[in-house]
Amino acid sequence: MREYVVVLLTAGLVTYLATPVVRLAAVRLRMMAAPRERDVHVIPTPRGGGVAMYLGVAAAVLVATRLPALQRTFDDSQTAAVLVAGGLICALGVLDDKFGLDALTKLTGQIAAAGVMVLLGVQLAFVFLPVADIGTLSLGPDIGVPLTLLLTVLTVNALNFIDGLDGLAAGVSAIAALAFFAYSYNLGIEGYDDIASAPTLITAVLAGACLGFLPHNFSPARIFMGDSGSMLVGLMLSAAAVSATGQADPQTFDSAATLLPLALPLLVPIAVLSIPFIDLVMAVVRRSLRGRSPFSPDKMHLHHRLLAIGHSHRRAVLVMYFWAALLSFGAVGLSITGGRVELLVGIAVLLVLGVVVVLSPRARRAAREARAAELEAQRRRSREHHPTGRALRATAPSVQGRPADPAGKPSPQGVR
Repeated sequence: MREYVVVLLTAGLVTYLATPVVRLAAVRLRMMAAPRERDVHVIPTPRGGGVAMYLGVAAAVLVATRLPALQRTFDDSQTAAVLVAGGLICALGVLDDKFGLDALTKLTGQIAAAGVMVLLGVQLAFVFLPVADIGTLSLGPDIGVPLTLLLTVLTVNALNFIDGLDGLAAGVSAIAALAFFAYSYNLGIEGYDDIASAPTLITAVLAGACLGFLPHNFSPARIFMGDSGSMLVGLMLSAAAVSATGQADPQTFDSAATLLPLALPLLVPIAVLSIPFIDLVMAVVRRSLRGRSPFSPDKMHLHHRLLAIGHSHRRAVLVMYFWAALLSFGAVGLSITGGRVELLVGIAVLLVLGVVVVLSPRARRAAREARAAELEAQRRRSREHHPTGRALRATAPSVQGRPADPAGKPSPQGVR
């Protein structure tokens, strides 16, 4: 654990120190995000922070090669595969941050980077399905490679979609990485794999890079991670999910008598990445139903909806952090404890609390509007029934020489 702390702090420190340098370079190269109608920021802001994050990742991996225990993680090629593929997809993101690539070009580049990662050793080898006595499915290259490519491209675009508020993508990614780290590290402690494993190292390094970048990116952001950062984070999270899912055969778990622990190797990656995936699925469905391209931008993402409800910028980001942490660490906690009742009750209570927090601005706004309407009605009734009001209506001047009726309205003229 001490060595993982060292690489995490290394990634965080290098990213933190490199970000101001990258920011100055982005300003000179005019890699600026101009405010658009769907954007929240109001002034041009430099982007390309993913370069600083990649520098932090590379520095931490270099340090890991010199640490006694973590040297074992380089016995296979998974860590090197993530580093090479991450460099390629970060370079693709820099080109997009500078020139604004079209969707098809970016998709092609994402598939190419994911393909390099697969060729160098990161591939979904098997998956456990706890239904209909299917058990563990061994995936050959004909199935494993396309599934790995699909998962990587989906994760990359899901992280890109939620990168819409200052600090949102970096914070959610740090939470997801720490949850994956806890899951992988626990598998090593329980003896299902070596504690010094590729997915554990990848997630520790990624968490450090995200945390090191967050002080520069939290509202008000001085730099955006851009596509260079969001695509790098998505690729690394996908690699961690693929590697961590295949570390142990769930049928050997001590708590395999219940369905939940058996399903956790499949559910943990889904839960950890649930917030980005939910936003991705909703965006694709919403745009497809309107006859638009799934890649066409709009202002209906989850963070936009939180702003529309009435949350402030920072509060919306913190709400997203809460849900990401609850779903991620809730699933990891279930995998570690085997689904204890106390943990399930705690998760249920936090779920209710989360719903209340999300809806609280709308409830407060509705209460304020109802109270204002009630006060206005009371004032209107008071004016109508006040003695002074009745006296004024009784003595109101006549219209065109006609006396007012008892209700204070002028008498109608005769009908010709």
